[in-house]
Amino acid sequence: MPRNFKLVATFGMLSMTALFAQVQPPPAPWRGAGPVPCVGSDKGVYPCPPPARVIAIHAGRLFDSKTGQMSARQVIVISGERITEVGSESQVKIPAGAEVIDLRQATVLPGLIDSHTHMFNARKPNGTTEASMLIAVQNAGNDLRAGFTAARDMTSHGNGYGDVELREAINRGIIDGPRMQVSTRGIRWAAPGAKENPLDAALVHSIEEARAAVRDQVAHGADWIKLYPAGAYSFTPTGKAEYELTYPLPVVEALVEETHKLGKKAGCHVYGGEGQKNAILAGCDTIEHGFGLNQEEVNMMAAKRLFYDPTGVRYTEPYMDDNDAKNTGGKFRMIPIFEKAATMAAATKGIKVMMGSGADGSTFAHGTQALEFEWLVKRAGLTPARAIQAGTTINAEAMGWQDQIGSIDKGKFADLIAVSGDPLADITELQRVKFVMKGGKVIRHELPAK
Repeated sequence: MPRNFKLVATFGMLSMTALFAQVQPPPAPWRGAGPVPCVGSDKGVYPCPPPARVIAIHAGRLFDSKTGQMSARQVIVISGERITEVGSESQVKIPAGAEVIDLRQATVLPGLIDSHTHMFNARKPNGTTEASMLIAVQNAGNDLRAGFTAARDMTSHGNGYGDVELREAINRGIIDGPRMQVSTRGIRWAAPGAKENPLDAALVHSIEEARAAVRDQVAHGADWIKLYPAGAYSFTPTGKAEYELTYPLPVVEALVEETHKLGKKAGCHVYGGEGQKNAILAGCDTIEHGFGLNQEEVNMMAAKRLFYDPTGVRYTEPYMDDNDAKNTGGKFRMIPIFEKAATMAAATKGIKVMMGSGADGSTFAHGTQALEFEWLVKRAGLTPARAIQAGTTINAEAMGWQDQIGSIDKGKFADLIAVSGDPLADITELQRVKFVMKGGKVIRHELPAK
């Protein structure tokens, strides 16, 4: 494998064209079947990608995710994988010979970004690596066809470093899926007597083990380190929510420090309590879930410029009430506590709310994550524009890809979606994506021309 191939692939932006530009052609003359192919990094032969095309898209409405505004009668010009021009029909000249895609009856938006997925379903005790990977490939494809052209995968659910392989296969063009950043196994605080499963989370007992686990996961290809500073919740007899504390504060601080030292970011799974506050104090880049957030903690997050990823649908589904009813005899519920915290956080100046689904093949099916936009509007109080920004510009910034994706701008990847109606008037339109393009390649097109 060429040395620079591994570096580029790690950042999830390698294209099929870029891949083949870095490998050697087969020995001449070609002695196999068919036209001369290209050779991949695995030394296998594949049809060479077609030459870069010039495409012009007529957009009836175009959502500017940087300003939150909608513009009418726009043109987007694409060459290969990148956008080369964006502007009004009167300003942008369509190049001669360009392929024209007519979306004048639709609203065009940047490709959506899901900041909290689990492409791998939870590994069953008798599950195989092959079966798990096939399911992950299907999940990734479903997400892409639903309009999610990028995703941050927040652990492989007991499938080791399979998410790295999935990311690389997508980068190489072997399969279609979102651009991915991955967090591999995650790191948990070891319970007494617990035995580590090499396919599941790393278990640590000390600061030294914590730092070593971060280094190991980064060496295996992790883009993010998934941490668990707070565990399960329960209710006292009087209805007060209590949250399990896992790592001591010095351990969380060491985990985050080591992650940042290696140029990576940390996402912290927390429900509330002291562990949640520790995650904020330690500077965890994204606070995930945060059922019990209070105003003091939210203000700390704003001051530290941390991102908030509520994953609202996943934790307000009916099963949550079922579990609480079983555990409390129907006396107490977590859902209203969580909704109050999310609404309060979203209303706090300086908080950057992300759009993350938590889709995991359990209670939230891949390909249906746009339900999260509706939740952000109807249950967390975001405007439709801000909800869409959560799943575009905000997520791109959290992932460090704001110069590549998240908005429809010259020089960025041509990652676009389109819907029939206006999502600023009806946010549920994002649940009915009709057109998907990733890197200039049309994945789905079910919209009629004018």
